[in-house]
Amino acid sequence: MDAAWIIGLAASPWLLPALFALVVGDAFLVVLPSETAVVALGALAATTGDPAVGATIAVAAAGAVVGDGLCYLMGRRIGVDRWRWQRRGRVAGAIERATLGVHRRTAVLVFTARYVPFARIAVNIAAGAGRVPLRRYLPLSLAAGVAWAGYNVTIGAVVGTALPENPLLAVVVSIPIAIILGLLVDRVVSGLDARRRASPDDEPEATSREGR
Repeated sequence: MDAAWIIGLAASPWLLPALFALVVGDAFLVVLPSETAVVALGALAATTGDPAVGATIAVAAAGAVVGDGLCYLMGRRIGVDRWRWQRRGRVAGAIERATLGVHRRTAVLVFTARYVPFARIAVNIAAGAGRVPLRRYLPLSLAAGVAWAGYNVTIGAVVGTALPENPLLAVVVSIPIAIILGLLVDRVVSGLDARRRASPDDEPEATSREGR
């Protein structure tokens, strides 16, 4: 019964549109489990053949680019501190760090932020508010979205390949794996960012200013 239900869900024509909407919404609401959904569909694709792996990656990537692009446009329209949620908690700290480096390290920030929920919204808003040219931002966002979608679908597909006869179990197993990997990526990215901010690269410039 459970297997029939999950197989029917995998073949539903509404599944990929729902995934697109979820990924777009996750650009603004970090509580939405877009990564988990993409991983789960990767597991379904490997065990049932539906939805198609290529279509899943394309839809997830499209949702990522659209959602991030909307955040970018929001940054251009309203800036980085108009609303209260932009000035509080982890979002405020992420926006401040992104604003400082968005022009010097646009590619690095756009790619790494795609894997870290709070950094994701911060970087895209900061890129818009900082007037990063769209011709520079959009190709980076597209490449980051495709890489992110492919990465998550691959995780699910690997689990599904290991459990080809049990699609429901493959989905259940793939979800905690995705969460753990997401936490590890978050920790690594945060550690690298903290190390960069602690580096003395800007000291010569500061010293030269003091000597003037």
